[in-house]
Amino acid sequence: MDKFFSIGELAKYQNISKQTLIFYDKIGLFHPAYVDPSNGYRYYSSKQLDALDTILIMKKIGFPLKEIREQMQHYNVDTSLNALTKQLTVIDAKIQELQMIRSRIVNRCGQIQQARKYEGAENEILMEDVQEQYLFFQEVEKPWSLSEISIATKKCFSKSFQKNLPIYFQSGVMVPLDRILEGRYTEASLAFLPMEKDAAAANVKKLPAGRCVSLLHVGTYESIGRSYEKLLAFCRIHGLKIVSDSYEFCINDYLTSFDENEYITKILFYISEEGI
Repeated sequence: MDKFFSIGELAKYQNISKQTLIFYDKIGLFHPAYVDPSNGYRYYSSKQLDALDTILIMKKIGFPLKEIREQMQHYNVDTSLNALTKQLTVIDAKIQELQMIRSRIVNRCGQIQQARKYEGAENEILMEDVQEQYLFFQEVEKPWSLSEISIATKKCFSKSFQKNLPIYFQSGVMVPLDRILEGRYTEASLAFLPMEKDAAAANVKKLPAGRCVSLLHVGTYESIGRSYEKLLAFCRIHGLKIVSDSYEFCINDYLTSFDENEYITKILFYISEEGI
């Protein structure tokens, strides 16, 4: 005689909740063998244990419940091999995505650790040769206030996630040089996310390799003007001609700290040494 198990017993054996079995029943994936009409209690036969094992293993592998239900209606070696082969493709894509995400997190941690070395060295001006890089950008709408910049940044992240672009988990803005010379230091025209090269992506700006002057601004974004004034003065004193708009890369920002006084922004200009 076939042995029957209560829903609680089966849930305990399989280390799942009773609610999971009830849900599987409701969606037509796994019905009880018998329901007591007097009290509605669900009972499962020992013959059903293999079927539940199959369902739970497929779920662990990553199959959606809809596909599991379709597979369980009638399956054999051929249909199982086909389903598993397709799932390997899905798993490989997820592994690739996770590897990319991991590399971005490693990059972000490295930036933060590097920035911490500059604690107490605010506004240290550096001359550096930068490598070619790419920025996925979104135009900032007028009047180019911090609110519009924030919205543009959110759009960048949203669109990059939707298009699965190879971005780094860092944001930044571009401020036109003419606005900076007028003292309009926070009126950015573009928000951007650094990314790997992607020939198929739209709204991508290429920054060439070149000679740059930069410094790290520590503190709130509203106070960034003092860093620009020091950087502009440095260029004048040393005969450096600024040949680009300003590119600001967020090192520490709202993604890494609640305290705006801990924010670190790298300001970067391309230069020539022909004099200004």
